[in-house]
Amino acid sequence: MTAEQLFSILNLMTVAAWLPLIFLPRARWASAVVPVVMPLLLGAVYVVLMAAVLMRSEGGFSSLAGVRALFDNPWALLAGWTHYLAFDLFIGGWEARDAQRRGIPHLLIVPALILTFLLGPAGLLLYWTIRWLAPLSEPRA
Repeated sequence: MTAEQLFSILNLMTVAAWLPLIFLPRARWASAVVPVVMPLLLGAVYVVLMAAVLMRSEGGFSSLAGVRALFDNPWALLAGWTHYLAFDLFIGGWEARDAQRRGIPHLLIVPALILTFLLGPAGLLLYWTIRWLAPLSEPRA
């Protein structure tokens, strides 16, 4: 399997995990199970990729030039991408569960979820803004 093929597989799996988070927010498996289990699976892929690449790759994490050299390797770049996929999905799951606990209408946070999927920290910032501005409703079970 090539790095490009694994990239496509991981992206499809991650999109498949985001869709129920956005469209089926009340299903427990969609907001609590998938955004935890899938990042754990992605985390395992990340660890395997990094273990295979770090020992035989130039570069490292001590400077920007080192990171650039490290990510010249397509497998290391894929590991970095997998890191983003895992953490963004985990944060999206937290946003959905937190909004449910706070009684924030799901439609209000959908833009934050989409932005978290596409641009991670920007989506988290939007979610925190919504969370801050939304009146605290009666928490939902």
